[in-house]
Amino acid sequence: MGEARRRASQGLPPRQRKTTSDTSERIVSWLPLTKQQSGQFMAITTRGAWIGIGALVVFWIVVRFIGPAAGWWTLADTP
Repeated sequence: MGEARRRASQGLPPRQRKTTSDTSERIVSWLPLTKQQSGQFMAITTRGAWIGIGALVVFWIVVRFIGPAAGWWTLADTP
């Protein structure tokens, strides 16, 4: 027996739908993404981009300065 029939036979009211706690406005009505989620996505990707830029700078410093100074390798453009 289905849930709705069981509740009706026992005289119980119909089950209430679960409401979502996120009531912020959607970007597009047919897309299940809210403006709050969009802001979170932008914050995470911006932080990730800055982490990537920092990692690239550290890598460049190691390749250009630390590696040759430690004798790990020599640069091709040095005479």
